[in-house]
Amino acid sequence: MYIGIMSGTSLDGIDMVAAEFTNNDIRVLNQSMYPFPSELVEKLIALSQGASVTLEEVGTIDHFLGVTYAKAVNRFLDEHNLSADAITAIGCHGQTVFHKPDGDMRFTMQLGDANIIAAQTGITTVADFRRKDMALGGQGAPLVPAFHKGLFSNPNLCRVILNIGGIANISVLEPGKPVIGYDTGPGNMLMDSWIKQHKGQPYDHDGLWAASGEVDETLLKQMLSEHYFERLAPKSTGRELFHAGWLKQQLRKFDTEISIESVQATLLALTAQSITNDVSKYPAGELLVCGGGAKNKALMTMLQRLLPAWQVMTTDDRGVDGDSMEALAFAWLAKQAVEAKPGNLTEVTGASRQCRLGAIYYPD
Repeated sequence: MYIGIMSGTSLDGIDMVAAEFTNNDIRVLNQSMYPFPSELVEKLIALSQGASVTLEEVGTIDHFLGVTYAKAVNRFLDEHNLSADAITAIGCHGQTVFHKPDGDMRFTMQLGDANIIAAQTGITTVADFRRKDMALGGQGAPLVPAFHKGLFSNPNLCRVILNIGGIANISVLEPGKPVIGYDTGPGNMLMDSWIKQHKGQPYDHDGLWAASGEVDETLLKQMLSEHYFERLAPKSTGRELFHAGWLKQQLRKFDTEISIESVQATLLALTAQSITNDVSKYPAGELLVCGGGAKNKALMTMLQRLLPAWQVMTTDDRGVDGDSMEALAFAWLAKQAVEAKPGNLTEVTGASRQCRLGAIYYPD
């Protein structure tokens, strides 16, 4: 049995799942979500947006996250009557605070000290999944398409798995062709930031606030001119690009009066249109959506309207809970690491070869 832990760019909490993997069968045994301490969320947002911090502050956040993950695991074990001895390993993605996959000095940084997780839970922990792929020339992301390939491939149907977290990413499973996967651009991140700033709410429930505004096509076109959208895969992005400061720059450049509700509506359209621009490149089939964005009714409705030839549904409709998808993937990546099997797909990340991903931290 493996435990997977994922906390994404949306910072809405810690997703945790316990699963068994036998041959090609995956059995989800338990799943839970635990909130981040509010002071930790504030520190992580500031850090990922380039706030000036000392090495002591970075180390403190790394430690704080490690303890937070460990406490969540122990609570998870208690709540589900699981023994630490029954867990082969924990796969913990950690919290990304910066991701720079291009340039001369490419790097990615995930915080959350896995030594603390292993020591305080008594369970072998696998972490630092992205840097080996980057050392081999890859983007270090996305890593989940390798897992999606085993779950959802269909020899007669093109399927695109769309995860809408803080950032949106796709896995393209086209029959007879290599898997394609990359980040399309912002998912919930900009919408969450805007509604929190103006309404004090963590997210726009069902997209109702966005639905009360009007999409400004001129602003939408301007935002879609961001260079990232023009780049070819493999590519990946995060809060280091699409953050509140990016939106502020866009609105300053736009320099036209627009209601706050219409900004939200246009941000929802930005997410939907940037996804559509990529998905429409492939033969129409099933678009399987997971992540928090799958619960945004206005966003799902817009995706179906923009992609009329596609059947837009959630991964739940194909038997996999969308809330646990990424945590489940990192449980699987931990299994791959423990068994010395590759976890990346070179056609997705651009790495020079497949390799085992993750560093293994033992409790003793």
